[in-house]
Amino acid sequence: MITGEIKNKIDGIWNTLWSEGSSNPLTNIEQITYLLFMKQLDAAELNKEADAELLGLDHEGIFPTDRPYLRWNVFKNLGDADDMYKKMVQEIFPFIKELGGKEDSAFSKYMKDAIFQINKPATLQKIVAAIDHLPTEDKDIQGDIYEYLLSQIATAGKNGQFRTPRHIIKMIVELMKPTPEDIIIDPAMGSAGFLVAASEYLRKNHSDLFLQAGLKQHFHNDMFYGNDMDTTMLRIGAMNMMLHGVDSPNISYLDSLSKDNSDKDKYTLVLANPPFKGSLDYEAVANDLLAVTKTKKTELLFLAQFLRILKPGGRAAIIVPDGVLSGSSNAHKDIRKEIIDNNKLEAVISMPSGVFKPYAGVSTAILIFTKTNAGGTDNVWFYDMKADGYSLNDHRNPIESNDIPDIIERFHNRVNEVGRKRNDQSFFVPLSEIQEKDYDFSINKYKEIEYEEIEYNTPTEIISKIKNLEEAIQKSIWEIEELLK
Repeated sequence: MITGEIKNKIDGIWNTLWSEGSSNPLTNIEQITYLLFMKQLDAAELNKEADAELLGLDHEGIFPTDRPYLRWNVFKNLGDADDMYKKMVQEIFPFIKELGGKEDSAFSKYMKDAIFQINKPATLQKIVAAIDHLPTEDKDIQGDIYEYLLSQIATAGKNGQFRTPRHIIKMIVELMKPTPEDIIIDPAMGSAGFLVAASEYLRKNHSDLFLQAGLKQHFHNDMFYGNDMDTTMLRIGAMNMMLHGVDSPNISYLDSLSKDNSDKDKYTLVLANPPFKGSLDYEAVANDLLAVTKTKKTELLFLAQFLRILKPGGRAAIIVPDGVLSGSSNAHKDIRKEIIDNNKLEAVISMPSGVFKPYAGVSTAILIFTKTNAGGTDNVWFYDMKADGYSLNDHRNPIESNDIPDIIERFHNRVNEVGRKRNDQSFFVPLSEIQEKDYDFSINKYKEIEYEEIEYNTPTEIISKIKNLEEAIQKSIWEIEELLK
């Protein structure tokens, strides 16, 4: 989480743009993102140059040597505001737009229509100076800066974009442990947070993949897929992926639930936080999704879509609102039945309602399942998360209480969970019991709550105590009156 000092710096950048007359929040965030991208691009290049020098290797950089001002470390020190602005508009921004290389690359495709819209040289100079003082070296803080920027957009809160906390994303990736052979998709990708976290996990835990030509090529070109319906977000997502070392992510403008999406049996891992709210017309939805669950609710249709696009044996870890777990409509029951009867439900991790504050107060859960097309569910592991390391109010301040390490440890050692009681924080529930309870996935259906027995005094004893108190009060009043005589 970012500090108050960093928030004040970002607010200062925001106010500078507003005072210029730029009143569209999304446009402002785009402009800030371009400059952040430019700064981080140079930082990444400096690291590559340092590594090459240390190892005695040749390094072919992305920046032409005859125009050093294309690099942030030179550009930020240009003293003349007019000169800085001219170079930005005429040379630097076109250079950034063409960084994707191939014309059909995700980055080139979605940067094609990008426009630099900071209109005053003095404003640009102020913002460049402010961005240079942001601590973007830490990738977590960089992500939190993006998230704080996006929190300024009123519409983002309505459509659910960019609201998955980074520590929750990391937990989900740690639970799923992506492999170098995986083909990973987020069909509602937003800023590509899940894809970025998966790429970072692989770099940390499978660094040897870059020593094998086939796996390295797979990582950069064929591993990561993402869909979204907002070209601005696709641009941000593409920049985010490139900054995290993925050369050619497969990012597409696509309504994942529509008839235009023909993906089937294609991916080995789905990581997603699909929109919680939304309703579509039946005519717009792919027919095979409606065959699984006839509904207009996007949160249910996405579950059907995940099952369709996964390869047999493919896994999914997705965030759903509590209504998906216990909704009583036929559509709710149908999709839960499909997951647990015809595939393999592994785990249901219940999260407290404050996890998504200040953007939303909805209670959510993480569903983890494997596509089998032939059942396989035996015992489902439930975990009742009570704390995620932050206060569950709008402020989300860091606290000591944090169940995330325990969740990861227990999930990967579920053999040790057998025999846990229903009043423990985690436990198994057999398939037959879930079926008996109308396919309800809510932990409250199965958790046993221990009530502490409290003994109260009898009414006669209570009345006696009240009388004694009244006598004491009357005596005190009499003593005070005597003192006043």
